[in-house]
Amino acid sequence: MSDPKIPVFFHPAQLDFKPLYEWAFGERIDHPETTARAESILAALRGAPEIFDVHPPRALPLTALRAQHDYQLLSLYNTARRLAEGQTFYPTVFPRERPIYADPHNIHHAGAFCFDSGTPLNAQTFDAAVWSAACAKDAAEAIRSRATRLAYALSRPPGHHATRDLFGGYCYFNNAALAARHLRGAGRVAIIDIDFHHGNGTQSLFYRDSKVLTISVHGDPRAFFPFFAGYPTETGAKAGLGYNMNLVLETGADAQAYLRLLDEVALPAVRSFAPAWLIVAAGFDTYHKDPVGRFDLQTTDYADIGERLGRLGLPTVVVQEGGYYTPDLGLNARTFLCGARDGQRAPRPALAHD
Repeated sequence: MSDPKIPVFFHPAQLDFKPLYEWAFGERIDHPETTARAESILAALRGAPEIFDVHPPRALPLTALRAQHDYQLLSLYNTARRLAEGQTFYPTVFPRERPIYADPHNIHHAGAFCFDSGTPLNAQTFDAAVWSAACAKDAAEAIRSRATRLAYALSRPPGHHATRDLFGGYCYFNNAALAARHLRGAGRVAIIDIDFHHGNGTQSLFYRDSKVLTISVHGDPRAFFPFFAGYPTETGAKAGLGYNMNLVLETGADAQAYLRLLDEVALPAVRSFAPAWLIVAAGFDTYHKDPVGRFDLQTTDYADIGERLGRLGLPTVVVQEGGYYTPDLGLNARTFLCGARDGQRAPRPALAHD
């Protein structure tokens, strides 16, 4: 009997959002978060129809977004929908007064709801971001309903930098966090973020939550985005104290260093937490050719990472985050997903609740 296919959630409207450039350290550069990212992944997964089943998610009720994100943030995105076709707005003024009296219906106040100048708004931003979040929600529902033990949300734009009331880092809604919220009522959730950049938004949303363990493996935030978060001293607060882990690797880290950190720290922490569900915020900007990340992982290494996560034996949602070397992005994503599937087939060490 053949294995069931891995469900892949993606909506064509996610390709309508096309940021053209960003400002980085005072320079205008081509925007890395292009439609070619999702197109590369789609081509790779559709090239293996015996493994992957690609289909659109259901429409996401706005109540799901309001439960996680401030209503003023949603109002701002609605304001951006009224921008003229071809017009893009880049926040450039970031007020620091407290409290800030910002009007989400005035696009010029967008800087009050954003933490960088590289995450633009246009008429297509809201719809693309909502469908991106819908992918994560349906992937979470697929494992919660026991329809599958592994589901993939091709979420684009990404989400792990978005906080409750701020967007940035190319992220508008926090897709992985939305999936975690959907699963949290049915058991504890572990989130492992393997993007090169720290998942500051996900950390902030669950920082006081003892039912969600957040682990982020990333580059040194002293030198890399988001700079102001991602340090090992950030371990949670109140009920969530001890349920947040930031694991920092040196620039140029290879598979040996990466896998050692997983084996010795991250995976034992998940087993000790004994979650019912696993969410992987999967960024592939750890790839050695990536223009944004600075690790030295090869394509075959993603099979090893995926297999280790699969061996946890948990129903798993993989949510797409970064990865900007588009010629190999699809292959890297497919390699990781196949590794996770192979790991779930293999014998596994016992979890604490077994």
